[in-house]
Amino acid sequence: MQRDGNLDQYISAFLAAHPQSHRLIVGYSGGMDSHVLLHLLAMQRELWPERTLEAIYVDHGLHPASAVWGGHCARVCRELNVPFRTLRIDARPAPGESPEAAARQARYAALAAELEPDAALLTAHHRDDQAETLLLQLLRGAGPHGLAAMPEAARLGQGRLLRPLLNVDRAALLAYAHAQQLQWIEDASNADTGFDRNYLRHRILPLLRERWPAANRVLARSARLCAETAGWLDAEADADLARVMTARPDALSVPALRELSELRQRNLLRCWLRKLGLPTPDIRQVRHILHDTLTAARDRQPCIHWPGGEVRRYRDMLYAMPPLVSHDGQRTFLWQPVANTYPPLELPGWGILQLREAVGAGLRSEIMAGATLTVRFRRGGERFRPVGRLHRQELKKLLQEAGIPPWERERLPLLYREDALLAVVGLGIAADFVADSGEAGWQLAISKLVGKTDA
Repeated sequence: MQRDGNLDQYISAFLAAHPQSHRLIVGYSGGMDSHVLLHLLAMQRELWPERTLEAIYVDHGLHPASAVWGGHCARVCRELNVPFRTLRIDARPAPGESPEAAARQARYAALAAELEPDAALLTAHHRDDQAETLLLQLLRGAGPHGLAAMPEAARLGQGRLLRPLLNVDRAALLAYAHAQQLQWIEDASNADTGFDRNYLRHRILPLLRERWPAANRVLARSARLCAETAGWLDAEADADLARVMTARPDALSVPALRELSELRQRNLLRCWLRKLGLPTPDIRQVRHILHDTLTAARDRQPCIHWPGGEVRRYRDMLYAMPPLVSHDGQRTFLWQPVANTYPPLELPGWGILQLREAVGAGLRSEIMAGATLTVRFRRGGERFRPVGRLHRQELKKLLQEAGIPPWERERLPLLYREDALLAVVGLGIAADFVADSGEAGWQLAISKLVGKTDA
């Protein structure tokens, strides 16, 4: 078969620009785009022996033919001698959630978990996809970050997300597929113009290209320019964040925020929420957040919600987090040692609790001595003496003095050995059980859903 030298050279140049990615994983759906990408890479393997190539098919479980499509992908990969596997996920949308958005989020979350630092997920998004994304974001009233559309390279999990075909038109991929006599899956839903993206693809973009043949290229250029602007805005936001950040990544100083102009406040807020992995609220919600929280009296505790996130004010701090889930304060978790160490303990709705060996810090090792520990929550009446205090005091009062936000006080994990309260996450170790200088100890830490707290 005759090969497309231009596409070969393009792929080679792209990979050369990303030498850190040694394990290449193609997100292979069986459609034309991803088939072309997989074929191009499989035909070039001898040019980069230091890399490996594999393919993953994500079965969302939403289409009755998904298993058949997976079988097709497996056969193609056998013919190309490319290692293949299927990743099955639950992509059912939550009430009120877009099915497309839910599937995309579940897909990328599952794929991100597959990536190690030297691995990259390669997707077959092309210039037509980029044009559609830009127009969709424009019609949604997005700013520079949304109009930047899709980057060629980005972080994903511990690895990278690469889009080698982003500056290639779909027509070039289709020509390659026909020249190589490739066989691919045609998903009938891709022709359903009831979906916004399909409507743009089949009805709007053909009209635009009829009048402006270079529409794809021009729209992609606009996306790159918006990406540059978004990068500059992020740099400005980072500088402002350095002025308003507190000891907690999920909290900002309200007095410092008030010193900024409203424009810089909005830019900073969006950047901060993205860094925390929270959905970005729209402009209306951003203004609502800033007005209601920054103008509230210090003794008020306003809370502003939007899908997937919320912001709360307490005293002079502004906190951001996923929506709080219901909490059962009567739950108890047993924490048992395994092979002389304590494995991470998951606390649903809160985070991951860990005990790490230390010297001169944390809980004295002799206190632990391989004991089964208990994690509970406040039930009222607890007394505690943290390091630096002479006497035990009511835990409720200590939490208030420490400025722990009210919504966290009932949810803070309390670590017990039998009836002895050893530590309160976010407050510290009990003075009676803390390791002395040079003494072996166990440092307690929790990786929260947003931010990290050391006990």
